[in-house]
Amino acid sequence: MTDCTVEVEPGVCKMNAKITAKLSDDMMSIDVTIDSPCDFIKKYAAALKPIDPYTEMELPMIQNPCYTATEGTIPHVACPIPCAVLKAVEVAADLGLMKDVSMKIHEAE
Repeated sequence: MTDCTVEVEPGVCKMNAKITAKLSDDMMSIDVTIDSPCDFIKKYAAALKPIDPYTEMELPMIQNPCYTATEGTIPHVACPIPCAVLKAVEVAADLGLMKDVSMKIHEAE
């Protein structure tokens, strides 16, 4: 297992987040912590439970706890933080490689 940190610049809100995913003490799940000035993200982080990557990474997106924890916590549906949490968990569980992702938004041609 590989401890992983993902730094997110979410856009216009400028509420950057630092997500850390580490193997839990029971060595069966991944603990996620999120450092962000955003009150919504703080509520989301508190709602996240330790993640069993081998079960939860195979769930459909709408059933995945990283997304279901957004209910009542993150009002902006396009917030990139839940996706970033999943990427951190994937890397921490050695189910994905430590590789940057990006989104660039510009006018259509």
